[in-house]
This record gives sequence, C-alpha cells and structure tokens, in this order.
Amino acid sequence: MSLSELARELGVAPSSCFELVNTLRSSGYLYDVGGRRRTYPTRRMLENVLAITEHDPHVSRILPVIDRLRDQTRETIILGRRQGDAIIYLSVSEGPQTVRYTSEVGALKPLHSSAIGKAMLSSLVPDERKTLIGQLNLERMTPATLIDPEPLLADIEAGLARGFQVTRGENVADVMGIAMPLKVGSDLFGICIAGPLYRMAVEFLQHVPRLKTAIAELEAAF
Repeated sequence: MSLSELARELGVAPSSCFELVNTLRSSGYLYDVGGRRRTYPTRRMLENVLAITEHDPHVSRILPVIDRLRDQTRETIILGRRQGDAIIYLSVSEGPQTVRYTSEVGALKPLHSSAIGKAMLSSLVPDERKTLIGQLNLERMTPATLIDPEPLLADIEAGLARGFQVTRGENVADVMGIAMPLKVGSDLFGICIAGPLYRMAVEFLQHVPRLKTAIAELEAAF
C-alpha cells in the first residue's frame, strides 16, 4: 500500500501518516516493496498479534468449548461481553452450513437488540436493569426490534424464567440467537448460538441443553 493510500484509508494527513510509517519501519514492523513507494507488514506484527492472542487470560481457554459447540449445533457461536452500552464480539466461530450467520471479531452490537446484550442485561439486579434500559438509546435496528422499555424488560424477564435469552430478527433481520451469560471469576461474558431464523426456530430447543452444558463446563473450569 502506498503512503497516500494508507493516509486516505486512515483519514489522516499524509505528513502524520509519513511519521507513523517511518516509526513502524524503523521498529521492524514494515518493509518497503518496490523501492520506498509501497510498504508491507513484516511477520513481526503477526507474531506480536499471535502472542497477544495466546496470552489472553480467558478467551484462549474458552475457544475449544466454543468450537465444540459450533460442531454440535452446526451454527455460528459468538463470545462477547459488554463494553459501555454495546456488546463487543471477542470470538466468532462460524458454522459450516452454506446459509449461516456471519460477523467479525470486534463488531459492536446494541445491548437491547442482541442476544448477548439481553444476557448481560439479565445479569443485572431488576432496579439496575430498569435504570440502564431507561438510559439506553433503543434504536430500531429492524422492524422486530423492541424499542420501548416495558416490552424489552418483559422479554428479558421471560428469558430469565426459561433460562436463556432470545432474539428473533431484532438485531439482524431473519437471524435468531439464543444466549446465556458466562461468569468467569469477576468477568461476565455471553455465549450466543446464532443462525437463520427459519432454521433456528425449528432447532433451537435442541441447542439449549448444549449451550447450558458448555456454560456449566466453562464456569466449573475457571
């Protein structure tokens, strides 16, 4: 990538980009291709990323269970946690089926319309949950999104009664997700099984025991 292309992608001035590239080049993270007109990352950057991933205190230990859950359900399995008023995806293990839910690590999803978001909200005490929902921007993501506090609170209470939270096309149209909270020490995560609504609506009751087993196994392991 050329300096001008990189500056344009980053949305910064070419002079600032030039200083950044020079710093990364002198530190061994970039090398020149075709003279000094284009730069490319060295493997040092990849090795640092892999080292960070391998030393993650929780995710690396959770992933084998998530991958097994994916193989059992043949649907996409997501690990996420609350970050402010959103859910950040920490792991996305896509199912093998041609028609499946896809997303990417680092994606941010609203608390009120995502299955993991509802799982996080369900973990709060009732007064705290009601206060937080009253402060959220309950944006309509799809025609099915619950944008009024009272129906959303009732939906989360129903999820608490049955033992898992559900979204039916509320965050992404035609996608259904079931999720449960995962307590790891003092940290709270959520695991979601997500797939096409037409398939999940028929099969989700088969997946619930698998999700509960995965949660119990992980909580016992930490």
